Amino acid sequence: MKINDATAACACNVVELRQYTLHPNQRDVLIELFDREFVETQEAVGMRVVGQFRDLDNPDRFVWLRGFSDMAARQRALAAFYGGPVWAAHRDAANRTMVDSNNVLLLQPAWPGAGIAWPEGLRAAPGAQDIPAGRVEVTVFYLKQPATAQLLTLCREGAARRPADSGTTVLGWYITEPSSNTFPRLPVREGENVLVGFALVPDAGAPALRDGGLWARDLTPMLLQCLAKPTESLRLVPTARSAIHA
Repeated sequence: MKINDATAACACNVVELRQYTLHPNQRDVLIELFDREFVETQEAVGMRVVGQFRDLDNPDRFVWLRGFSDMAARQRALAAFYGGPVWAAHRDAANRTMVDSNNVLLLQPAWPGAGIAWPEGLRAAPGAQDIPAGRVEVTVFYLKQPATAQLLTLCREGAARRPADSGTTVLGWYITEPSSNTFPRLPVREGENVLVGFALVPDAGAPALRDGGLWARDLTPMLLQCLAKPTESLRLVPTARSAIHA
């Protein structure tokens, strides 16, 4: 296992789950550019590129996670990067691949320690081509109201009980970050209440953990009362330079 090491403390108290819809046949173009130009350069101004992925079920979707220590740090880091020379040099090439980049959920760890641990030293070097093993599954539960303490306790207890024989690991739990968007140049989805679970599956070809999969048995009775609309599930394969991989 190459993530969630207890010694790798995570300072990402704010995380963006970013889903980009791309023009046909442009995903690999964007990934090559992203992995080459937009990883270390974003981190140099105060953010973390937590992971970047191909969506197994949509060839024209690129998904990635970006983390910040808090909302004020997010504003400073985004202003520095999007006002800086690297984005100026490559934004046209990046934007040409995209139909839409506004599908963004702003999240915070669901409880202290619930966030994805920072995978220190596990990102492949620039120029890497080999696709890492495994996949990440993301389950977005759309709630009628902010997640209650009772629901979060259920999540926490369920994750702690989860057997390890399948090799599948719960990476983290997140809820909506309620703060207003401090960098309106980049829109986020506001006015929604979500609970988001992340799991790492060691075999990318294994059956999907649909409708909450890893935790559905624990959460379904309460979630049936809490859900505002159907659950969203993503099956994601890490890019060559994703820090999250099996």
